[in-house]
Amino acid sequence: MSRPLRVAVVGAGPAGIYASDLLVKSGEDVKIDLFERMPAPFGLIRYGVAPDHPRIKGIVRSLHNVLDKPEIRLLGNIEIGTDISVDELREFYDAIVFSTGATGDRELRIAGSELEGSYGAGQFVGFYDGNPDFSRDWDLSAEKVAVIGVGNVALDIARILAKTADELKVTEIPDNVYENLAGNRAKEVHIFGRRGPAQAKFTPMELKELDHSESIEVIVDPEDIDYDAASEQARRDSKSQDLVCQTLEGYAIRDPKDAPHKLFIHFFESPVEILGEDGKVVGLKTERTELDGEGGVQGTGKFTTWDVQAVYRAVGYRSEAVEGVPFDAERAVIPNDGGRVLDPETDSPVPGLYATGWIKRGPVGLIGNTKSDAKDTTGMLLDDWKAGSLAAPAKPEENAVVEFLESRGIAVTTWEGWYRLDAAEREAGEAEGRERKKIVEWDEMVQHSGPEYEI
Repeated sequence: MSRPLRVAVVGAGPAGIYASDLLVKSGEDVKIDLFERMPAPFGLIRYGVAPDHPRIKGIVRSLHNVLDKPEIRLLGNIEIGTDISVDELREFYDAIVFSTGATGDRELRIAGSELEGSYGAGQFVGFYDGNPDFSRDWDLSAEKVAVIGVGNVALDIARILAKTADELKVTEIPDNVYENLAGNRAKEVHIFGRRGPAQAKFTPMELKELDHSESIEVIVDPEDIDYDAASEQARRDSKSQDLVCQTLEGYAIRDPKDAPHKLFIHFFESPVEILGEDGKVVGLKTERTELDGEGGVQGTGKFTTWDVQAVYRAVGYRSEAVEGVPFDAERAVIPNDGGRVLDPETDSPVPGLYATGWIKRGPVGLIGNTKSDAKDTTGMLLDDWKAGSLAAPAKPEENAVVEFLESRGIAVTTWEGWYRLDAAEREAGEAEGRERKKIVEWDEMVQHSGPEYEI
């Protein structure tokens, strides 16, 4: 074939960027347009990682190198299904890969979740990461706070709530986030998990980092350090899980640190109700659990009421459907066979459509899982291409899709535009002695990184 394989990748977070990189490295003649709904790329790395994690944000450097490749073109500020339909997109590409991630909150089905002061983790993460889709202000008047969940997002939320605003000002947080955090009244933060230390989903580094702040004292009740045979096996099977348990054991037996903010990690406490008065959170009710000998837990019938004025539900993210693409609402994923999108009525592949990342398998796993996903998906796409089973697009010319978007008056942001936005954020940060200060407003990001650049 005289022309290159043209692929649209929808979602410019790690999953989409890794998929793009693998396609470019495949040895085939491939041209990729990487579509992103936000004006800026990087997805979860920009808008889902806590600002005091520069180590994790270093991943951006490797993603940057991929987007610098001439075979990849970033087209931002475009919502697939709204600005351009999937059927319209197919006119320009041989294949489409969906890598839209997950930003919604999974539902916690206990009474009181709807109360004022009960928040989904994604809402708060969106706030402190300066995501323009989320609130610019946050009520931080609660002196005692509960965080439900024992994963890294729960740790991030607890740490942000327990640190001082000045500790976080050295990061890239925008002014509105700093001003809100400066009024934070939280003195106690309580993390709750229904199972034990051997079942916690923390990573060792994240757990240790809790203790790096002089303003935070991490407290674990020695009675919560308990293991059954299945728990001991879980430790033997995973060095990482064993390190988590060792760190928690260390927190449980050490002398008090006497820091101003207390961060409690409670195990074997299953939330059963968020308590309210006048529509506002006034407490959390939990049931004590115990190990059942197989790595699970069972209720004991002993209940505790915790005096808290806010509850953050960090029980997982949820992907959203893309208009015009099959979606399994129960599992919140695009149905697929490991890469190819499946028609739910026939259970057969939809020609030319693929999925990777969290929209493919659900919001679990780390960067390594995302790379493995991308390898499986791109392998299937290339197999289909070589087998001649992909329908040729009606308008494969490189500029055809850009002309179509411009005809609809869409201000498309670009990779060159990202460099301008990046420079503007770094300049704003440098003026205050920090590496970067994130620009929050959508229109301002588009002004820097879009076609009508006049800043």
